[in-house]
Amino acid sequence: MDNSIFLAKFWGWYLIIFFLILSFNPKRIKQIFADLKDEKFLIISSLIAIIIGLINILFHNIWEPNWKFIITLIGWISLYIGLSLFIFPKKTVALLEFINIKLVQIIYMLLFFIGLFLLNIVYGIVPI
Repeated sequence: MDNSIFLAKFWGWYLIIFFLILSFNPKRIKQIFADLKDEKFLIISSLIAIIIGLINILFHNIWEPNWKFIITLIGWISLYIGLSLFIFPKKTVALLEFINIKLVQIIYMLLFFIGLFLLNIVYGIVPI
């Protein structure tokens, strides 16, 4: 299986599941931000984000102006957030909280539509 197709399936399903979990249990996002104040959770979260971002980039660093760019961008954003959390934990958590409070509905809907778009690319549900 092509790396692009595999990662489109992975990120598509992940984003849809993430959206559904947060839609049915909005308290979970507050809990995550509360847990980020604990250094152990913060270090583990940042290391996981770094690993996921780095693996995504190593297997899929394609800068073409099509749907593959979205997958590459997800990997780079994950790596950036992981490194930021690890290097500048307090500033990054404060920035993430600010962004989440101001743009929460836009971010969730954007993640949902990106997930749908990636799954549509893979499964060809709606022809583009």
